[in-house]
Amino acid sequence: MLLKSATDVIERGVPQIDSYAAALLNSPALNKGTAFTDEERARLGLNGLLPPQVETLEEQSVRAYEAFKRKDDDLERHIYLRALQDTNEVLFYKLLAEHLEEMMPIAYTPVVAMGCQLFSHIYRRPRGLFISYPARNSIREILKSRPNREVDVMVVTDGQRVLGIGDQGVGGMGISIGKLSLYTLIGGIHPMRTLPVVLDVGTDNAERLADPEYLGWRHKRRDDKDYFAFVEQFVDAVKKELPNTLLHWEDLSTAHARPILERYGNELLTYNDDIQGTAAVTLAAMLAAVSVTREKLTDQQFVLLGAGSSIGVADYLRAAMVQEGLSEAEARSRFWMVDIKGLLHTGRTDLTPDQRVYAQPREVVASWSQPPVGTIGLEEVIKNIDATALIGLSTAGGAFTEAIVREMARKVERPIIFPLSNPTDKSEAKPADLIRWTDGRGLVATGTAFPPVDFSGKQFSIAQCNNAYIFPAVGLGVAATRAWRITDSMMLAAARALASASPALRDPTAPLLPALTAAREVTVEIAVAVAEAAQADGVAPKMTQEVLRQSVTQAQWTPQYPAF
Repeated sequence: MLLKSATDVIERGVPQIDSYAAALLNSPALNKGTAFTDEERARLGLNGLLPPQVETLEEQSVRAYEAFKRKDDDLERHIYLRALQDTNEVLFYKLLAEHLEEMMPIAYTPVVAMGCQLFSHIYRRPRGLFISYPARNSIREILKSRPNREVDVMVVTDGQRVLGIGDQGVGGMGISIGKLSLYTLIGGIHPMRTLPVVLDVGTDNAERLADPEYLGWRHKRRDDKDYFAFVEQFVDAVKKELPNTLLHWEDLSTAHARPILERYGNELLTYNDDIQGTAAVTLAAMLAAVSVTREKLTDQQFVLLGAGSSIGVADYLRAAMVQEGLSEAEARSRFWMVDIKGLLHTGRTDLTPDQRVYAQPREVVASWSQPPVGTIGLEEVIKNIDATALIGLSTAGGAFTEAIVREMARKVERPIIFPLSNPTDKSEAKPADLIRWTDGRGLVATGTAFPPVDFSGKQFSIAQCNNAYIFPAVGLGVAATRAWRITDSMMLAAARALASASPALRDPTAPLLPALTAAREVTVEIAVAVAEAAQADGVAPKMTQEVLRQSVTQAQWTPQYPAF
């Protein structure tokens, strides 16, 4: 039965909520809990609704940390943090900022993967927008129902390729929420100006479909024709309703991610983190590693395992080499890309246009296997070339074997090895093994967090190639300057700015990337570099260096309670 007015609500016996105080306490963005002052409590009608003791944010954070530590496992800690975020956002971000290294893996990767898998079982309160395929003709109306009018950044996923755990359907909302938490925590984007979105086009995950508690549209995924038409409807609605909002695509399938980015990249302010963010942070770590080896980026021979997200990584490495003087053809020749069917070469007929860019000439590799050219695996590639850098984006746990790594290390003094797949069990190798197999000479960065490695009396801190160094800074730079497009030049500038902050530039035994505890400070420098590149590309208003930096720093939100 339709309820048309407040009077109708009362007459139908639905409980009426007319208390401003109750609304305040139930708003995670405005709730201060026990930090409301006596004067605020009296003026806002909060007397009696809170314990009498008035606390500071710092005192509340101590209590919240005690509660966090009492949880028995990482999933329970994740659920606790999500509940705190849905209760008091300022306290949530204050707590994370004070315990960043400890809590970031819980709030985000790797534990968020479990949160996505169990999303329907741990769901408590609504956050963000759920746009399902059956509602495809009402997308603009759904966007109008967003909780906050002004939105700087929205993270949008369809849940098809969540981290390394595959199709999670509506559970992908967990990754949208997690990404936006980092936009705020590290980038300083105001939490009230963010919007998580899941495009629910069904799921091919049989376990989810069979789960009686699954909260998504219980249907097989739509085919590509329906899928792309649905995305088109969504983008059209965004253009009309949120034309100045950064649309961040997350965890789309490889088959969908690049076509969507190429289709809409010149039409609106949009960005794909799996393609551009992963590529930029990997380039930053590689630039730092090359500086440690005292070689040039243009001297490297890159072997990449995986031919999905790794295409974006190769694109940015290639673009950086061209910036440093190589021709396009020379730069392309430095890449050896291996997928599940082996090395990409011109004799293969199953390659996509993007993969063909990195296919080695058939005649170059013809002698590597019995004729006709058969499958050439990673081990054969490492055996036949002098690879200086090995990058994994395959989700094939343990694929960088001892034999492969030792063969690589035999031919290069400082092998650069980046097993970037996550979560942890999908990593191509463990850093401790890589350090041991290279006799401590390897320069290692990973896609998920690993503890320091003790070897031969030394401790090696392992850099995490975390996109969180990049996308929050891009969001901040865009928000501060009101840029209207994301360009590759902006992303390359972000990578070079991050590389310049590498601790390894000052101490060759230090990690290739800064500690995550310094990410917020580094973010300002990256955001400024992004903004300068945006101006140079003509996609942001011109401003002086002084005004630009001031705009970036002033745009950063910090977790502090507002005065009422």
